[in-house]
Amino acid sequence: MRRLTEYQINTICELLKEGKPLPEEYRWLLFEGKQETELIYAGKTREVDVIADTMAVPLQKVKVFGDISNNEWHNLLIFGDNLQILKTLLKWKEEGKLKNPDGAKGVKLIYIDPPFGTGDVYGRNNIGAYSAKLMGAKYLEWLRQRIILLRELLADDGSFYMRTDYHFGHYMKVLLDEIFGKENFRNEIIINRTKKIFEGINRFNTATDSVFFYTKGDIYTFNGFKKERKEQKWIPMHSPGIRWTKVDEKYLKYYKSEQLKEKNGKYYSRGRVFKDRVIMPPEGRHWTFTQERLEKYKQQGRIRLNPKTGILEYLTSAEEIVDSNWTDIPGYSFRWKYPTENSEELLERIIKASSNERDIVLDAFAGSGTSGAVAEKLRRRWIMIDSSKFAIYTMIKRMLNLKEKIGNKGRHLIPKSFAVYNAGLYDMKILKKLPFKEYRKFALELFQCKDEPHTLAGIELDGYLGQNDVLIFKWKKNGNKKTEYVMDRGFIDNLHSILGDRIGKRFFIIAPAASVLFLEDYIEKEGIKYYVLRIPYSVIDELHKKNFKALKQPTADMNVNDVMEQIGFDFIYPPDVECEYYIEKPQDKLVEEAVIKIKKFRSNIISKKPIPEENLSFKALSMVMIDYDFNGEYFDMDDKWFASDLEKTGYEIRINPEKIGEKMMIIYMDVYGNEKKEVKSIEDFERGNKNA
Repeated sequence: MRRLTEYQINTICELLKEGKPLPEEYRWLLFEGKQETELIYAGKTREVDVIADTMAVPLQKVKVFGDISNNEWHNLLIFGDNLQILKTLLKWKEEGKLKNPDGAKGVKLIYIDPPFGTGDVYGRNNIGAYSAKLMGAKYLEWLRQRIILLRELLADDGSFYMRTDYHFGHYMKVLLDEIFGKENFRNEIIINRTKKIFEGINRFNTATDSVFFYTKGDIYTFNGFKKERKEQKWIPMHSPGIRWTKVDEKYLKYYKSEQLKEKNGKYYSRGRVFKDRVIMPPEGRHWTFTQERLEKYKQQGRIRLNPKTGILEYLTSAEEIVDSNWTDIPGYSFRWKYPTENSEELLERIIKASSNERDIVLDAFAGSGTSGAVAEKLRRRWIMIDSSKFAIYTMIKRMLNLKEKIGNKGRHLIPKSFAVYNAGLYDMKILKKLPFKEYRKFALELFQCKDEPHTLAGIELDGYLGQNDVLIFKWKKNGNKKTEYVMDRGFIDNLHSILGDRIGKRFFIIAPAASVLFLEDYIEKEGIKYYVLRIPYSVIDELHKKNFKALKQPTADMNVNDVMEQIGFDFIYPPDVECEYYIEKPQDKLVEEAVIKIKKFRSNIISKKPIPEENLSFKALSMVMIDYDFNGEYFDMDDKWFASDLEKTGYEIRINPEKIGEKMMIIYMDVYGNEKKEVKSIEDFERGNKNA
């Protein structure tokens, strides 16, 4: 089935938006290759709309591990909503930024283990860290949109693997047939899940999950996978049925006439030559291997005559080819204390089977980072995406503590350079330092505007949003300082007086929110709406008909994937935190404890819709994370407390003072992903000693 090109998709979308009929050639393309089976449900979006209308967001580099030059490939760990990130990566593919060693654009292998859409909350030790909150058609559509973009991101010879369970696996099979084409379905692989044995239930306990394997087309990388055989055995070398095979002339001297048949000057026999004599198979059977295969096995010492029966037999290989039953390996692991953590053995098979060294591997629901860790060990390049800060910090810690062997065993492995990016969560301090040229590029990408400078009535404009003109509100330089103009109603009046009869019904101005002195999302002048696209986003509802929200973070009754139904981004607003730090020796304990007492907490998130003050206080606290031995360069998470845990202790954290190194970093995170970082030493606790 042919895929629509980006040009065709854009043309179709423009015609549909304008209410114009599609030319015959586009109607044919739109419905060509339609599947015989299609899953129909409420809220299902057309593929062309998913691809064309999904927002891309600029990525902001926040931390680099290793040395990275500007044009050098480096592995990526991205925090944010994967739908928007995938659209950004799709642009990178089109620009040639995602390229494999063989020159193929895109990603060679995608593995995802998305939430299963069950409503279950998964966790260990009463810590919720993973939820399948969405259910039914809403879940199917949420996941379908992401898989459509993942398919587009694949190289033409790429492969796609998705883990699912019995709740939605049958629906997902139909959706995947629809998205990839049922002719590109390769396998349903059966894998182990965590065994939960319940007594007294009226069904069998569920023991397995499925991994669906699809490719983008008929040509794809497949290396298979072999595993070490536990025990090699001698097997009789004969199979049912009688077969006569042609005898090579060099072996004819060993055969008796009754052992041969002649046809057209060629000789055929049921026998095989072994140690200069012909061995015939048992009655009604034939030798399993040809003479050539027998000679090969003979050189390897894998063919013999059974000492008792005199029948030829062969020794099974040291390795066996793995089929679609993978219940011989664990499906999950618990090494990194992350719920639903995929095992390294599972990802080893997938990555080895469907990619080669230096190919790009992507996981859009990366969780604990198993896919990236295994890709690193197998010398692949990788991209990992997740919407949970807890997952991001878990992955950073994992990548910095790799062992070279699968299962994280063996010698320490230093990973190749990688960088952590924010997608849809931006630091205004960094943005304000950007030269205007870079700020301009950022602003246009942020609102998905075409970067096409043009002049209208003497005014320099920056591009287009759809067919409408876009102006980026500029600052002027006062010496070495940047002085921003302010945008008031008079600015709009002046703009309209110059451009009013030269523009369409909508005109867009991108400006920092602090520079705009009126509250309306747009001001209308003689039927023309002058929209102000504030940074941060303010009119997304009007432009895209979606509710854009900050990506909420876990509190334990919530979880790291509780934002499944959200699409959003915002700017970083560190929360206000007031704490006491002291040493105390409780009467009921023998040893002293270092205590962090959180006295006040307030999130500074800015929202278009007012948030009640009570919801900005401790209700907005997500978690506290600690790096006991902070190296001054990056945060390496050693411990964590979710808000539900802290509420039970009166927002006190008690730790062994001996854990505290020369410096300790503490991160206080709100439910919107904003962080307040503090660095403390043991002296800071001793100064507040409660026993002094």
